[in-house]
Amino acid sequence: MTMSKKNKLQKFEENKSFDNLFQYSYERVVAEGFPLQGRWRSDFFHNDHPIVLELGCGKGEYTVGLARAHRDVNYIGIDIKGARMWRGLTQAHEEQLSNVAFIRTRIDQIAHFFGPEEVDEIWVTFPDPHPGEGERNARHRLTSPEFLERYRKIAKQGCVLNLKTDSPIMYEFTLHEVIEKQGLPLLYASDDLYANDDPLEVKSIRTFYEQMWLDKGLSIKYLKFII
Repeated sequence: MTMSKKNKLQKFEENKSFDNLFQYSYERVVAEGFPLQGRWRSDFFHNDHPIVLELGCGKGEYTVGLARAHRDVNYIGIDIKGARMWRGLTQAHEEQLSNVAFIRTRIDQIAHFFGPEEVDEIWVTFPDPHPGEGERNARHRLTSPEFLERYRKIAKQGCVLNLKTDSPIMYEFTLHEVIEKQGLPLLYASDDLYANDDPLEVKSIRTFYEQMWLDKGLSIKYLKFII
């Protein structure tokens, strides 16, 4: 067994010890339902604070960073890669952040885990841009009309979506093919976030890969809009 695979298996095993990680297969969640659906505030967080999702959270750096900065907001990171989330789970545990949870699932299954109007805000940070032309590639992007319809089933009126990306494809697609075509209220747009002096909190949290891309001279793009 390679060291990489051994480490991954060890992280999977350690993940089972975290009480703020929820791992439900598609078959299970369809057959049994998800017990916290529509009840995250009352049954898990035990407060009435806003709920904010990070979709495709990877290592959970952004989820934990936001939770650390805003203790009066509940944050939930969602990703299918359990070994990646181990880092965020470990950090949240070590820092005793009670306003953090993680779900291991595919993003297209998100409506099974939340009730109508349960989510206040969404972050999509450095998602796969699914490069290439054609409808097949476009509909897999996490800001596509298909995914926005999934989010609307669980989002409150006025729910904001934040997109942070290094991909020109993802930025242009979201801005022109989604926001403009659907007439969605655009709150902020920048194709080079760190080139301006706007005092935005979005600049204060940088993931490992974001810093690596910045060091290589790549520009970071940011969109904020109401879905």
